[in-house]
Amino acid sequence: MGSQVSKQIKRRKEISTEKKVLVDLVESSGETYPGSDYRPSDRKNWMAGFNPEKLHINQIVWPGTHDSATNRIGIPLITRPFAQCQSLSIYRQLCVGTRVFDIRVQGDRRICHGILTTYSVDVVFRDLKRFLSETESEIVIFEIRTEFGHEDPPEFDKFLEEQLGEYLIHQDNSVFGKTIAELLPKRVICVWKPRKSPAPKHGSPLWSAGYLKDNWMDTDLPSTKFESNMKHLSEQPPVLSRNYFYRVENTVTPQADNPIVCVKPVTNRIHGYARLFITQCFSKGCADKLQIFSTDFIDEDFVDACVGLTQARVEGKA
Repeated sequence: MGSQVSKQIKRRKEISTEKKVLVDLVESSGETYPGSDYRPSDRKNWMAGFNPEKLHINQIVWPGTHDSATNRIGIPLITRPFAQCQSLSIYRQLCVGTRVFDIRVQGDRRICHGILTTYSVDVVFRDLKRFLSETESEIVIFEIRTEFGHEDPPEFDKFLEEQLGEYLIHQDNSVFGKTIAELLPKRVICVWKPRKSPAPKHGSPLWSAGYLKDNWMDTDLPSTKFESNMKHLSEQPPVLSRNYFYRVENTVTPQADNPIVCVKPVTNRIHGYARLFITQCFSKGCADKLQIFSTDFIDEDFVDACVGLTQARVEGKA
């Protein structure tokens, strides 16, 4: 018992120290970077605001969400706090400016996070189609994968094509250098990551796993995750010279050996440091490598941080 108490005291000190590292970094370096003062007048249509004929896919800093469809997962107040990573529906996330989604399914096509489940993926597609019908020039990336420990939904690739076919941008390396106008009226890049089923092939309406990469680290330590994100990002080629999307996740994850296992209080340890991360990207010379930036519990400021850097790139300031 005494050793367990001692371990928890040590863990709390470690977390406190790591949080202070980020606080001190904000005080010493600030959170100002090219485009940091930009606020889109219409977040629902922020891509359209940059002129689709001039905005290239590889110029965009894409605001994304982690475990995107978990706003109603589990049982409220009982199991939901252990798995909920977003409070907004997919439609509301789209309207606030989110453009990259992490959708996890199990064999019956229900959304899940680990062992907890929520609504059918049909709800996700209904929200997406509603948004697409209300906008004209917004491009969306949907990463849909079979959750770890679950079986692939039968013939899910065909189901995705049936649901989204008219909107799908086909898998093609040339997409990265194109403008939004050159892709329209197609609007959705859908990355399908099955566990055992065949991966999408080149030219398919769906994109294979290699087109969306990341280096996820399972930790609840904010400074450790911050530094890991920076290290792995710095190892990537610049956005303009690569033919894949690379995601940085501004999140930390509850750990079993810590008494705090609800998502929100844990991920809040890093949530407010998105602008600091972008500022540090410039300081360390890797701002030209940042592309998809994802978070738990997305809000307007996180979206603005990404859109502001996009604006600076469009104007040649970054």
